[in-house]
Amino acid sequence: MSRAAVGAVSLLALLLVACAGSSQDDHSAGSPEAASEPPLVTAQDASTAEPSADQAPRTAAPTVRPSPESAPTTGSPAGEARVTIGATGDLLAHESVIDSASANTEGTAYDFSPMFAEVNDLLREPDLSLCHLETPLSPDNTELSRTGVFTFNAPHELADAVAGAGWDGCEFASNHTMDRGLSGLAETERIVREAGLGYAGPTADRERAGIPETYDVRGTQVAHLAYTYTYPNDGSPTTVVPGKAPWLERNLWPAIGAGGILDDAARARAEGAAFVVVSMHWGQEYLTEPTEQQRSLARELLDSGDVDLILGTQVHVVQPCEKVNGRYVFYGLGNFLSNQSPDTTGANLVTETQEGMVARIVLTRTSDGAVRSTARYQPTRVDLDGHVVRPVPPDSATYRRTVGAVQLLGPNACDARPMP
Repeated sequence: MSRAAVGAVSLLALLLVACAGSSQDDHSAGSPEAASEPPLVTAQDASTAEPSADQAPRTAAPTVRPSPESAPTTGSPAGEARVTIGATGDLLAHESVIDSASANTEGTAYDFSPMFAEVNDLLREPDLSLCHLETPLSPDNTELSRTGVFTFNAPHELADAVAGAGWDGCEFASNHTMDRGLSGLAETERIVREAGLGYAGPTADRERAGIPETYDVRGTQVAHLAYTYTYPNDGSPTTVVPGKAPWLERNLWPAIGAGGILDDAARARAEGAAFVVVSMHWGQEYLTEPTEQQRSLARELLDSGDVDLILGTQVHVVQPCEKVNGRYVFYGLGNFLSNQSPDTTGANLVTETQEGMVARIVLTRTSDGAVRSTARYQPTRVDLDGHVVRPVPPDSATYRRTVGAVQLLGPNACDARPMP
C-alpha cells in the first residue's frame, strides 16, 4: 500500500525476568501492583551525565499508510474521521535474540528483519502501527544485553528492522528507559527517528517533555502518549525521577496520576488531535488478570472522552481487553519478540511468555464528536529457533489461550474478535 506523508509533530510490576539463554535476563523482584497512593520517594539522581548537544534527538518524519478498513466512505458527514491503529506488545532484545540477529548475517552485523517476515502484512495494513520498545538502542553496538544482567542494550539495527517490517512509530516508556542513562535515552530516540519512525514517551530533551508524537493520516491527526510505572528498575510503581532530568516526571504515571495524563490528552486534543492513543507500562508481571489499579486507571482515562485507546505493556503475557465509554483498553499485549519461555530460564516462566498479538483497532469520530471503536486481533508466538514471530492458526494452543485471555473479563467486557 502507498504511504501517506505524516506531519510528525513530536516534541515530544514485580519480577521482570527475561531470559536470554538459560538463565534470568530481565527485571528485579517485586510487583507493580501498589496501593492507590504510590509511595512518595524523593527524586534522586539515577542516571549518567547529560547528553551533549550532538546527542540531542533529531526529528525525522515517520510515515503512515491508508488502510482499506479506514478509508473514508462516500457520503461521510463533514468532519468524520476514521483511522486504523495496529498495536503490538514488548520488543525485548535479550542476548539470545541478538545472537539470532547476528547469525542472520553470519556474524558480520545484526539483522532482525527475518524475525518479522511472517507478520509484515499484519503490520503494514493498518494506517498507523505502533510498537513498544523495551530496550535501549546502542549507536555503536557495544555493551549489548547479556544474560543475567538486568540492564539492556540492543543493536541499532533493530530500529531499521522495525521500520522495514511495517511499524510507523514506537514508544519507549518502561522500567528500562534509563538502563543507559540520559545519554542512552537520547541515543535511543535519535536512532528511532533516524530510522524514519515516530517516537513517543520519555525524552532527554526537556523542551519536548510531555509532548505527544502526532501522526497525520490523510489529514486526521493521531496523538500518541506513553507512560511508565518507574524509572529505576523497580518491581512496583515509584515516583523516583532522575535528578538531572526532572522533566521525566511528565511520563511517570504514579507521579502525575490520571489527572496528569488527562491534561496531556486534553492539550493534544486542543492542538488538533482527532484521536489520542495512550500507552501504559503497568500491571503485575506474568498474571493474565489485570490488577484493580489498572482497571480503575483505565476507566478514569477512557470515561474522560479525551483518551480514545489504551495499549498496555509490561506483564509479558496477554491480558484481557475491556471496552469503556465505547473505547478499548488492551491491558496487556503480551510479548511480541523476546527469549522468554519455560525452556530458556530457570525461573519457571509460563508458556504464555512466548505469546502476543497484533491488535487492529478502527477508531471513528463522527461529525458530532462521538467516537466508535471496533477491534480485531491476531494471536502470535515467538519461535525460539531464530526468534521468528509467527501468526498462529485457530487450532493452536496459543490461539486458544490468547482468545481466552482477551475474553477473561466476560463476553460483555470486550467485543474484539480474533483473526483470521
